[in-house]
Amino acid sequence: MQGYRTPLFGQMPPVVKNLLIVNVIAFLLASFINYEKAVEYFGMFYPASELFRPHQIVTHMFMHGNISHLFFNMFALFMFGRMLEVVWGSKRLLTYYMITGLGAVLLHIFVTWIDITQMRSVAALFIESPSPELFDKFARSNINNPSQGLLGFISQYYSNPDNPYIIQQAQQLCQTIIEHRMDVPVIGASGAVFGVLLAFGMLFPNTELMLLFPPIPIKAKWFVIGYGVIELWLGVANRSGDNVAHFAHLGGMIFGFILIKYWNRKK
Repeated sequence: MQGYRTPLFGQMPPVVKNLLIVNVIAFLLASFINYEKAVEYFGMFYPASELFRPHQIVTHMFMHGNISHLFFNMFALFMFGRMLEVVWGSKRLLTYYMITGLGAVLLHIFVTWIDITQMRSVAALFIESPSPELFDKFARSNINNPSQGLLGFISQYYSNPDNPYIIQQAQQLCQTIIEHRMDVPVIGASGAVFGVLLAFGMLFPNTELMLLFPPIPIKAKWFVIGYGVIELWLGVANRSGDNVAHFAHLGGMIFGFILIKYWNRKK
């Protein structure tokens, strides 16, 4: 970055330093103790899920899926967060970080609620007028990679569309698919980190950043706008096999934008 001298690691401001430490410790503890159980207890689940616990609203921000997930989030926090803390002060940065992280998960929950509401509507239609075509569409649109067992069941249903036992199984499977959607956890500091990225772009819009791919300089404001557009496109596209919470990333940016505008109005 041109025009600014950022603190060295030993001079890192306290909030960024402690956030880095807490995230790394949380990842190591989860990995060495029982990662699956840690995600189940500390990851964020949809509020209607049996796995949901109130503390997950905060703790999910300190869980990460793997070492690369952790590294890129912490690297971005290190690169951009420390300058924000120098300018804003520790209290304001921590407030901003937590609010954008919470805003991110709120938007994610809202989008999940829309998905589940649509799923329940289709499932209700199937219960009223069961047909193999409707079940096939429901299953394939809500499961990224259907198992051979499920595909075999769908084929069997087409061959026996009036079999009451198969219809009952299909109805139970609809409920199971909805419950599975609710039991997908969201983890990571990405929402808050995207908020930090947004803040950096707003405070230092003309600072040049050097991209890795392609290796060209770009102003922070265009980098942030481009990233936001990409996340929106990926979230709307909802590609098969994509398990990234893109709307959580957007939520962090949206809440960050609102909070910065609010603070600026109070000056």
